[in-house]
Amino acid sequence: MIVAGFGFRTGATLDALQDALARAGGPAGVTHLATVATKAQELQVLGQALSLPVVALDMEALRGVWTPTRSDRVAALFGTGSLAEAAALAAAGQGARLRGARAVSADGTATAAIAEGLE
Repeated sequence: MIVAGFGFRTGATLDALQDALARAGGPAGVTHLATVATKAQELQVLGQALSLPVVALDMEALRGVWTPTRSDRVAALFGTGSLAEAAALAAAGQGARLRGARAVSADGTATAAIAEGLE
C-alpha cells in the first residue's frame, strides 16, 4: 500500500492539492489518499480526479505519530508534527516508512507526504 497523506487549509484548491502531491513525488503508484476525518470530504475532489479512495483518520490514529517535520501549530491541533506525514504513515499501516519529508504547494495551502506500507 502506498499512501499520500495530506494536510491543508480549508478551501485549498484542487490545483494546490495536486501541486503538493507532485512536489512530494507524484501520484504514480499511490493507492490511497489520507487525511484527518474532519478534512476528508474536502480531499474527495482529488480522490475523484485520481480515481483513488480517501482514508479518513480519526484524531487518535494521528496523535503521537512521530514525523521528521514539526510544526508547533499542527502539534497543538493534531498531536503530531506534520498532518501530511502522520496521515500517510498511519494509513499505510504498521512499519510504514516515508519516501521523504512533506512537500508544500506553491501557494502554501496544502502539504503532502507519501508513505509505503509493508502490505
